[in-house]
Amino acid sequence: MKRIAVVTGSRAEYGLLKPLIVALQRDNAFELKLLVTGMHLLPKFGNTFKQIEADGIKIDYKVEDYLDGDSAKDITNAVAHAMMGFASVFKTLSPDMLLVLGDRSEIFAAASAAMIASIPIAHIHGGEVTEGAYDEFIRHAITKMSHLHFASTETYRNRIVQLGEHPSRVFNVGAIGIDSIVSLELLGKNDFEKSISKQLDKKSILITYHPVTLENNTAKKHFQALLDAIDSLSETTLIFTKPNADKGGRIISKMIDEYVSINADKAVSFTSLGQLRYLSALKHVSFVIGNSSSGILEVPYFNIPTVNIGDRQRGRVSPYSVINSKPEFDCIVEAIKKAGDKNFLTKIKSQENLYGSGNTTAKIVSALKAFDILKIKKSFYDINI
Repeated sequence: MKRIAVVTGSRAEYGLLKPLIVALQRDNAFELKLLVTGMHLLPKFGNTFKQIEADGIKIDYKVEDYLDGDSAKDITNAVAHAMMGFASVFKTLSPDMLLVLGDRSEIFAAASAAMIASIPIAHIHGGEVTEGAYDEFIRHAITKMSHLHFASTETYRNRIVQLGEHPSRVFNVGAIGIDSIVSLELLGKNDFEKSISKQLDKKSILITYHPVTLENNTAKKHFQALLDAIDSLSETTLIFTKPNADKGGRIISKMIDEYVSINADKAVSFTSLGQLRYLSALKHVSFVIGNSSSGILEVPYFNIPTVNIGDRQRGRVSPYSVINSKPEFDCIVEAIKKAGDKNFLTKIKSQENLYGSGNTTAKIVSALKAFDILKIKKSFYDINI
């Protein structure tokens, strides 16, 4: 039996990992240990570890990072605290492997502590490019610390190999977020409206906007351009989800609160919709706007448009339904017009699903079983140029 430690630090990441966590729990080949950290443990982000417990999933360890603020210093201090916490947990737990997803700072802390402790790492969603966020650097750093790699497209698989990882340990498994879309029974319109205490108008928009962390002091200006662009829309319900604990996130949360208080007739906001309500929203809204990775990975599965603003996701492989816009009022307005164009909406109904069909969990579990974790040795793989 392989003892695998899985780390989750945010509501969105847990939603992606949940099918895999459940599969590992149920499989006699594995002993799952769940480590919870980051935003899950912060009251201002909803104490979302309670949702994990409500799902009947045992949390084995809580690793505090003591994040208090969204400045570079605050986040750096949180990484340091998290690394010390994970070092203690790994010494006690002695897992055979650490399994992580993505590119957040708390995941970097966990991977760094595991690497120093000589614990093999399996990494999901490596090889991706997001030129507007320092997540880009964290993601590639975790790739270099990892032993097994589960990429979401062939383009990303090839990039991981380009980074020096052996092709035999790099798998194109698709985007794990599609698994939940396929397996969950999503809410009907009436039930969804009740769950958010808001009736949807003729049109509705889901808005998720995060700071572009490689830019300084642009969050307020760019998010205001978004608010100005959607403010003039008539017969439209606006559903905001608040940003992650990224550098500069507080200003966006404050702007959302102020906008919703003034426009309570048409707007509503949530710190966390949770997986079921979020995916159900995608079933019922007209389109999504912002700069979340979900707009590129999961939203296209519903064949609705994504208006992707600015550089945060620049570089990702994008389906046809993704409309890229500069973070400027006029550009956002034009992108919104395209999102409502009948010809465009007809075309995206037959678009290719670039991120898989919903069997990512099974592929990852199969690969984890196939490899003798203790015998994996890393060496730099040189490609022929």
